[in-house]
Amino acid sequence: MINIKDTNINYILYGEKKKTTIVLLHGWGQNIEMMKMIGDAFKDRFQILILDLPGYGKSSEPPFSWSVYDYVDMLHELLSKLNIKDIILIGHSFGGKISLAYSSKYDVKKLVLFGSPFKPETEKISFKTKMLKNMKKVPVLNKLEGFAKKHIGSTDYRNATPRMREILVLTVNLDITEDVKKIKCPTLIVWGTLDEAVPIERAYELEKLIPDAGVVVYENCTHYAYLERLNQTINILNSFLGE
Repeated sequence: MINIKDTNINYILYGEKKKTTIVLLHGWGQNIEMMKMIGDAFKDRFQILILDLPGYGKSSEPPFSWSVYDYVDMLHELLSKLNIKDIILIGHSFGGKISLAYSSKYDVKKLVLFGSPFKPETEKISFKTKMLKNMKKVPVLNKLEGFAKKHIGSTDYRNATPRMREILVLTVNLDITEDVKKIKCPTLIVWGTLDEAVPIERAYELEKLIPDAGVVVYENCTHYAYLERLNQTINILNSFLGE
């Protein structure tokens, strides 16, 4: 646990200390466990940093309603305090949006995005409803000791604290298209064709906005495509990350 911006941040740091660090950022309403299966696959070749984003897991809520940019500042300060410089950033959903904003501002060796929004969606169906609907389709999540039942849905808009509710609104409504255009690092974009939280069209838009980017599409997979085909994800990351 470390205190940054008056917020207690829970994180785990493991793997090869002298190597490049893979930083993993989970999605909305989730925690470290949702990214640990990815981190564990690379702990013999990289240093791994996974954190509970403020407001989730064992991290405290921010002292005010943070924007995506406040989360970016928090991450940058965390990396500075841990003396971590060379990073590969991997983000899912909300964590992906933070990763996009971070990569537009700071040096990142490589960027990996799983179902990452970057502008407001116009559909009427709520983000929470889409998340829950996607969750029910992912058998692998049953292995997380009931994690889905405990955590997804308990932190949606209706049940969230007033502060996290405001943060959700700020996050969903923020358009970072102009930031995305500034990203220069090699970028891998992984998306499921059945993603109802963030449509597949966003993947191709990101590919056009980022100069050095490529899309990998998982047929018949949801917003949690990276977990639904975990072995395939790890194989693709092996090729993309190198080293």
